Amino acid sequence: MAHDDDLSRRDFVALSALTATTLRAGRPAQALEADPASLLIPADKGLGADWLAALTARGAPTAWRGAELDWFGVPCGGIGCGHLYLGGDGRLWHWDIFNRTAGTNDSHYARPAAPSAPLDSGFALAWNGPGTRGARPLSRAGFRDITASGGWPLTTIDYADDDCPLTARLEAGAPFVPGDLAVSSLPATLLTFTLTNASDAPVDVELAGWLENATSLASAGDWDLTRVNRIERAPGLLWLDCAARPSPARADGRPTIVVEDFEGEDWGAWTVEGEAFGPAPSRRAGSDQRLANFLGVGLANSYPDTDAATGRLLSPPITITRRRLNFLIGGGNHPGQTCINLLREGEVVRTATGANTDAMRWESWDVAEYEGEVLRVEIVDQHTGGWGHIDIDHLELADEPRRGREQAQDEPDWGTMGLALFAPTNADRGWAQLPDEALPAGLFGTVEPTAEGARPVSEGSLRGALSRRLRLAPRASAQVVFAICWHFANHYLDGQLRGREYATRFADARAVADYLAPRQAQLRATGDLWRHTWADSTLPHWLLERALVGANCLATGTTQRWSTGRTWGWEGVGCCAGTCTHVWHYAQAAAWLQPELERGIREQQDFAGGFSPDGQIGMRGEWNKRAAVDGQAGTILRVWREHLLSADDSFLRRLWPRLKQALAWLEEQDEDGDGYIEKGQHNTLDVDWYGPSSWFNTMYLAALRAGAAMARHLGEPELAERWDSLVTRGAERLEADLFNGEFYYHRRDPNFPQAVGSGLGCHIDQILGMLWVRLLGLPGFLDEERERTALASLYRYNFTPDVGPYRNAREAYGGRWYAMPGEAGLLMTTFPHGGAEAAQGIPPVWSAMYFNECMNGFEYQAAVHMIQAGLVTEGLTVARAVHDRYSGAAERRNPHNEVECGDHYARSMASFGLVLALSGYHCDGPAGHLAFAPKLRPDDFRAPWLGAEGWGTFHQARGPAHHSATLHVAHGRLRLASLALETLAPPPTAALRHAG
Repeated sequence: MAHDDDLSRRDFVALSALTATTLRAGRPAQALEADPASLLIPADKGLGADWLAALTARGAPTAWRGAELDWFGVPCGGIGCGHLYLGGDGRLWHWDIFNRTAGTNDSHYARPAAPSAPLDSGFALAWNGPGTRGARPLSRAGFRDITASGGWPLTTIDYADDDCPLTARLEAGAPFVPGDLAVSSLPATLLTFTLTNASDAPVDVELAGWLENATSLASAGDWDLTRVNRIERAPGLLWLDCAARPSPARADGRPTIVVEDFEGEDWGAWTVEGEAFGPAPSRRAGSDQRLANFLGVGLANSYPDTDAATGRLLSPPITITRRRLNFLIGGGNHPGQTCINLLREGEVVRTATGANTDAMRWESWDVAEYEGEVLRVEIVDQHTGGWGHIDIDHLELADEPRRGREQAQDEPDWGTMGLALFAPTNADRGWAQLPDEALPAGLFGTVEPTAEGARPVSEGSLRGALSRRLRLAPRASAQVVFAICWHFANHYLDGQLRGREYATRFADARAVADYLAPRQAQLRATGDLWRHTWADSTLPHWLLERALVGANCLATGTTQRWSTGRTWGWEGVGCCAGTCTHVWHYAQAAAWLQPELERGIREQQDFAGGFSPDGQIGMRGEWNKRAAVDGQAGTILRVWREHLLSADDSFLRRLWPRLKQALAWLEEQDEDGDGYIEKGQHNTLDVDWYGPSSWFNTMYLAALRAGAAMARHLGEPELAERWDSLVTRGAERLEADLFNGEFYYHRRDPNFPQAVGSGLGCHIDQILGMLWVRLLGLPGFLDEERERTALASLYRYNFTPDVGPYRNAREAYGGRWYAMPGEAGLLMTTFPHGGAEAAQGIPPVWSAMYFNECMNGFEYQAAVHMIQAGLVTEGLTVARAVHDRYSGAAERRNPHNEVECGDHYARSMASFGLVLALSGYHCDGPAGHLAFAPKLRPDDFRAPWLGAEGWGTFHQARGPAHHSATLHVAHGRLRLASLALETLAPPPTAALRHAG
């Protein structure tokens, strides 16, 4: 049943008429000369009929083979539990579960990270049958025919080979259930193998998995640890336990000698080259630099507010009189370019780099072989890109490595891990310590199973294994379920112990396995149900896949869950702190998939430690408590979204007092009180823009619109009316001042010519606030035809099937590469009516490079908005361009890592809005209301829905004389008080049938 008897097709989601406004006639575009580069963007995009047809065709799930597996990496751990990749051939790599996250930047799009692993693990098959016998790893080294499909949260890999009688299927991923954050935040990866005998004779099979004990992965050498493995049996579980034990403390060696502490007023006897290090040791962090853990007040820091500076420091001669040279290091991970080197007669004999973090750590070089010799140290910065700097402090000679912790148990990588085999049989075997020879030969040899194994770190690695033996009849199949579990609770951030949420529920890795043993079958079944529900749609497979890729950042180093239960995020892995409001507000996936997670960020950061008494919501929480206008407005809008995805209004009531303060701060930026912000504002493009901007003002008006809805819901109608009135007045002003007949723009303040700002340019976020009100089912405030015109102009002027010519023409203006020559994309800002030079600022501001880029998170929001506004083909084209840059270019980069300024960038979660927009879906959990207005094949439409307490499938079939809709609840529950559908004609009658 609809809320209104007269719902138009285009206004359905809002459930009310658009606010009436008085509009002036659209002014013609200003008669300035177009930026020459803009002329390189074709009006006719040259998209063939077949390509356009594929946009909406159901298609088939993507499958990756051959070279497309080279860079493949799907996050396969739980939410906020670290970062582990499943490779395209089933091998695990990256292994950032040890609290040693390395920062990333923009480089992994153009130059992706090659798969690598700091430990040895894998699975292998052995078989014996009539006329056939062999053993091989389940990887590209063992099978020629491997196909990967799916993606986060569950990936499927199929193995086959002509000379092997067996085929295998691996389904891998952490348990994931939408709406169940605890289950979806387990430090584990389930690996389900289905083995099939493809021959006509019985075959004896053994499937084994091995795992290297990598506890204390980075710190073990500092503490002279011994790693210990044990094989343990319990009901439903065979377990390889991997732990470590400290060695007895050794007596202190000779006194430590401080070589350099950088506390002087100048560089003293050091030789200085270039500009990077300045005239004296640094006494402060550079702009936006989060220095931590240095000693005293001085250090060598080559970041004088920019990564562009280069230079070199060379020490005076140093006589080596101890066994170790210790120092603190931070900065960029660019070997040979941002580094510290030990020189012997000019030759580099030791080197170290930063880890793309300014949280400095101790590094220790073994220099015993040079004792008595005279060497020198050089500190180098020859990198001008992201993380192009180096931080060094407190060089000392000592007989023991310098440790940042008092005991091994305090190190970030102290903990336990292990391999589980579920539902064990008496024939299953376990080895606590495997021989050193190559696997799988050493695995399936004559080595007897062992219950315990131990090995000092100094003597090499320690590997254990578990296996299952079974007989497969001809054409028969069997399923074997393993899991890798881990427990590393000492997560530090900026030198403070934050912990891991999972450690509040589990004492060690074995406890995780014990939890899974009786539940893994049900968890896998629920995971399969979700996968089927998501895919059981009339929407194109490519779009359903792409809509979930961005959400995988929740299971990477981007997202952390602390022992307090707080969720905290980088912008991208290890890059830009603070669950940044002006980045994360673009994200939609987390709120819909795990509403508790986003509610927690609102309550534990935005309106807690990140909130100021004057109403500012810190753009980076406690890390930067200044508000960004777009982030402030976006966070207010997210509160209304989180309310809609709640079962009741208790969340909204808790935040309401501070929400009013936050809205009051926004109103203070509107100095004239006319709904129109004109003063300078900080924003997601990292600097202040001056002068009224349609981008900021639509966000402001959208926040006011949400505030009015909240006030009305909570019984403050006068406040709601005041804010709605302000929206009306602001929209009138915006329409009159900032629409040029084709698109909305930014009117630069002539008093700030030095400031960057899009000015007359066609900017990707020009009316972002209107997308927000559409997504939230709120009344709009801009003229709909102008909204469509602006979005059509954005597509016309900013979308290009090949970014190469445009980027080449604007090479001098810079920009990072998220779309390469030959690839399509929606550019951030173009200048079809001039203004390109003024937009850069005087002199050109560094952030002006953003105008020339294609950043997928922004592209997604624009695509979603186009679809919401009825420009379905245009929106799908933009989204497909991003998809093709990743899945369509898997031989060049990881199709599951959407990069902006960092890997697995949070803004990419905007892609989830594609499904919401195409479904025309709106949910109001407290009101028990759902609404659907499909925009793609609405006469026979099927898609997933997610609500406050459950999820399932929506299906509708309609024609001139009939309209039927079905809501299937696959998991959880749905409280439904009203259902609104977009009909072809007002129905004479309506009936609701409940199927039980």
